[in-house]
Amino acid sequence: MKSIRKLDRRKKIALIAHDNKKRDLIEWAVHNKIVLSKHSLVATGTTGRLIEEALDQPVVKLLSGPLGGDQQIGAMIATGDIDMVFFFFDPMEAQPHDSDVKALLRLAVAWNLPMACDRTTADFLVTSPFMQGEYEYELPNYIHYLNRKVQK
Repeated sequence: MKSIRKLDRRKKIALIAHDNKKRDLIEWAVHNKIVLSKHSLVATGTTGRLIEEALDQPVVKLLSGPLGGDQQIGAMIATGDIDMVFFFFDPMEAQPHDSDVKALLRLAVAWNLPMACDRTTADFLVTSPFMQGEYEYELPNYIHYLNRKVQK
């Protein structure tokens, strides 16, 4: 049986940025302030505070990424409480919470969410006609994985 998920016109957007990428994400968010104002924003720690100040728009602020914010967003992805992810991460610098970062990225892919990890891809997503309208897509079916035989 196919499971369809419907994204409303008003998306629930996760915004995350490593320290070296916070300026890029904030500049991008300011450049796209009008589009983002039509959606609900969720962000990790400092990123959320900075975006809220820059956009003068409420942002649900979670914990800092290394303190569990990445995992909070991952949980929201798994429960269908996030529709898309903009995660500007620094590919050139190891993070103390790399395992959390990888888990968040894996969950976004596992649940087939639109995700941008750089400014160019973010521009493509935010200008897509799907950004302003409803969108339906098929959720991955993990029934075979859930019903697999596990050796005891």
